[in-house]
Amino acid sequence: MNAIEVRDLTKKYPGFTLDNVSFALPEGCIMGLVGENGAGKSTLIRLIMNASRRSSGEVSVLGMDNRRPEFVKTRDDIGVVLDDARLPEMLDPVRMGRVFSELYSRWDQGAYEGYLHRLDLPEKKRVKDFSRGMKMKLALALALSHDAHLLVLDEPTGGLDPMVRDEILDILEDFTREEHRSVLISSHIVSDLEKLCDYVAFLHRGKLLLFEEKDVLLEKYGMVKLPERELEALPEEALHGVRHTGYGAEALVERSLIGGGIKVEKTSLEEIIVFFARGDRK
Repeated sequence: MNAIEVRDLTKKYPGFTLDNVSFALPEGCIMGLVGENGAGKSTLIRLIMNASRRSSGEVSVLGMDNRRPEFVKTRDDIGVVLDDARLPEMLDPVRMGRVFSELYSRWDQGAYEGYLHRLDLPEKKRVKDFSRGMKMKLALALALSHDAHLLVLDEPTGGLDPMVRDEILDILEDFTREEHRSVLISSHIVSDLEKLCDYVAFLHRGKLLLFEEKDVLLEKYGMVKLPERELEALPEEALHGVRHTGYGAEALVERSLIGGGIKVEKTSLEEIIVFFARGDRK
């Protein structure tokens, strides 16, 4: 079963359109959703959670059409962290846990207390006095403490220092060790997604430019560095972006379309995303 299926999903706003997006997240996998600010990542996540009305298309979450009335019953099975981390400002983490224990039938108080300790969150401090990073950590602890089958996370590592980000990535990796658990995580920190994800979806200006297994992407594309005069010799269909430097040119290419006489170096997920976003062929 796919944890999430999105088919021809469109949302139109004045001046922006999330345009005909389709992908499927297999159960037991982690999918990274990447794109610049304003690319449509948060819009897509809200549509997946049926928190916003779509213009057209279909969304299925954990095997259920998310517009059906029964979708509200999947609350126990989905943990959500949105980028604004809206939490009751006057509560502290201890009282927050009591509230959430009434909301979720599979609430695990021991797990919650463990996450509060692991994420170094003060139990008696009110949320209104939390930094943005602390609010995101608390929202993540809440999402992880009711035995969810799917986590939907919108920029959960934003505003956090690198050590805490690594800790959260470890927690998410641990979460998916059970085969029925899946994660959709959006981030503008591409290096985090490269460490964590099985699949990568790249949104750019409302369009899905890439959706592929991460390892397939890293195997498919490579980087060539060569003098400007040799750039024209590369097959047009192999090029997916060019960066001109003072020493020549760097080009993102499809390895299978480049002849054996040209050295193709490994590249990173971040470089692939940057070159696709620029869209410069020459």
